[in-house]
Amino acid sequence: MTNDARSDISLHVNGTTHRLTVDNRRTLLDALREDTRHTGSKKGCDSGQCGACTVLVDGRRVVSCLTLAVAAEGAEVVTVEGLAVNDELRPVQEAFVRLDGLQCGFCTPGQLCSAVGVLAEHAAGWPSAVTPDLSPDQPHRPLDADEVRERMSGNLCRCGAYPSIVRAVLEAVECEEVSR
Repeated sequence: MTNDARSDISLHVNGTTHRLTVDNRRTLLDALREDTRHTGSKKGCDSGQCGACTVLVDGRRVVSCLTLAVAAEGAEVVTVEGLAVNDELRPVQEAFVRLDGLQCGFCTPGQLCSAVGVLAEHAAGWPSAVTPDLSPDQPHRPLDADEVRERMSGNLCRCGAYPSIVRAVLEAVECEEVSR
């Protein structure tokens, strides 16, 4: 018995629409890398554990190795190649470079997409597991190193650039908020 379940989908990646026919089981990561040639997102563990494949789907972080391409139909997908604004690096990208938030670079695309997601989540007031007070009447708490470490914990770096990654995200907080 042959299971030839395929779907015609439109993937909106970094502002460009790609019309594809995909196997319904095809991951977003494979569709991005192989069908649209956006190879910045990396296939690390292929099981959602390392975060190297993190992209933004409608502004939210997802591990693209566990997301089906058909589930991203009609959504706006942003990969590391699409993070720059008007060909200018975002403040978090500049901070990663300046503070050496990367070493071998394999995890960097996922780290950067996750960092952009973290900054947006924090700006929207979303709590994390280490947010001390979830009372609605509390003022918006500044992002600190504990919050960054918790929020970025799904992105692994085998080189150990974590201290520089945390510093880069913290440095970018003010710049990202000003650019909104």
